[in-house]
Amino acid sequence: MLELAIVALASLLAGFIDAVAGGGGLVLLPALFSTFPTAAPATLAGTNKAAAIWGTAWATRQYVRRVDLPWRRLMPAAVLAGAGSFAGAWVLTLVNPDGLRKALPFVLLAVLAYTLAKKDLGREHRPRFTGHAETAVAGAIALAVGFYDGFFGPGTGSFFVFLFVRLLGYDFLHASATAKLMNLLTNAFAISLFVSKGYIWWHVAAVMAVTNVIGSLVGTRLALKHGAGFVRGVFVVVVAALILKTAWDAFFR
Repeated sequence: MLELAIVALASLLAGFIDAVAGGGGLVLLPALFSTFPTAAPATLAGTNKAAAIWGTAWATRQYVRRVDLPWRRLMPAAVLAGAGSFAGAWVLTLVNPDGLRKALPFVLLAVLAYTLAKKDLGREHRPRFTGHAETAVAGAIALAVGFYDGFFGPGTGSFFVFLFVRLLGYDFLHASATAKLMNLLTNAFAISLFVSKGYIWWHVAAVMAVTNVIGSLVGTRLALKHGAGFVRGVFVVVVAALILKTAWDAFFR
């Protein structure tokens, strides 16, 4: 019961962070690994996604209802994100990701530095593309980040948000909303793989799913209430934390 309480609380916080700016795995995965140190990593990763997808689905539903985006045009990109995630997971079985693990903190540092240097970045929603062009650019982003999610994973939501802001001209609120749709599909494709391998603890995932949805509900409401400026602030904090966490994992563990 104590272990379940710990991971349920971590899932609550992860749901909140994920709903606002992405990066909930920064909280939930370390909590799972420290709480169940003898469990297989694939089992913990699968359990994490089986819980987190419910909060992501809830956040996606709320954003679809409240945020004006071309959701139908973005669906093909979401499917590409899922396909990319599946491909990345397959490549992971063939290639060691140690090189990417060491490069990731520096990539995230560049993202953070660029965001802080561009004071107006993502504060106003000014899409650069329309129609099929928007779908194509979103699809390219989705495929690349989806592949990264399946292959490695940390910071996936934050990369989605940053690239939608930088390349598509979205503000942080619209970018976060779009990122939820992409994450929903990447998680779904990954879960299908974990289910086929039997890598999910459903009793643990069920408890975490409930608290994840609660955290997602609070995070989504705050993001919708306070807008792009609030999401940008949370994004900066999450990326800074990701830099510290990934640097520690890559160079000091």
